[in-house]
Amino acid sequence: MIPAFQKDTALLADLAAASPDVDSLHVWWTGQSGFLVQWGPERLFFDPYLSDSLTKKYAQTDKPHIRMTERCIDPAKLTGITRVTASHVHTDHLDAETLLPLAAANPGLRLYFPHPIREEVQRRLTGAAVKLIAHGDREASREGDWELEATVAKHNEVLRDASGESHFIGFLVKCGPFRLFHSGDTLWHDDIIAKCRAFGPIDIAFLPINGNRPERHVAGNLNGTEAAALAKAIGARLVVPCHYDMFEFNTETPDEFIATCQKIGQPFKVMRCGERLDLKRLAA
Repeated sequence: MIPAFQKDTALLADLAAASPDVDSLHVWWTGQSGFLVQWGPERLFFDPYLSDSLTKKYAQTDKPHIRMTERCIDPAKLTGITRVTASHVHTDHLDAETLLPLAAANPGLRLYFPHPIREEVQRRLTGAAVKLIAHGDREASREGDWELEATVAKHNEVLRDASGESHFIGFLVKCGPFRLFHSGDTLWHDDIIAKCRAFGPIDIAFLPINGNRPERHVAGNLNGTEAAALAKAIGARLVVPCHYDMFEFNTETPDEFIATCQKIGQPFKVMRCGERLDLKRLAA
């Protein structure tokens, strides 16, 4: 088992110590595609998975989800979270065993998700004190100094419902002077690049690197080379890889990603579970 960089009490202390300065952004990787972001006094949580629900679900199948990295925090202990995303319906992005305790600890939090999965969201979160906000890749939400838009995601295909709404999306978030991109699970798609460029200079892009291997019998993602190239194509100030080191059957090392970033001159940061990344506002 890969140990977390910091967990439980130490991680909570690190969260509490983060500056509320609006010229600073703080990010913690919580494993898989989960990133906890703090800007000012508010926290947003991208696609958290903080349980062993999939390990239990698939334990007696031909696709066991054997955990590789230890859990860094009990979601019931996290507070101050006002926004959470679920980029699609897969459980490592929409996990009831994570979201229900998270909602109990943060009553009234907003959950952003694609329109076509509303019924499943409601089913999994029955009784939770959550404000449900369905979002499409043609919409934008604005709340004070926060803005949120969606991009299409291709996992493995671009799947739309009868109304043309995508089942898989990524999220573009603006919080004060910072712009973030969390792609969700996706392969390369030119519409993603166009949307990111139109949104403005991306300070941090969070991109999957586990690749697309049909023999795994799950929908695939960008590999390390593609993730680095996508970050370069959207002009990301920094790219952070994700969606690896969680399940033994569906992972890659970041070596290819690192080598490609170095080759093409794309700034990057490889994080450890529970580790904090601080970013300062660029001078005007």
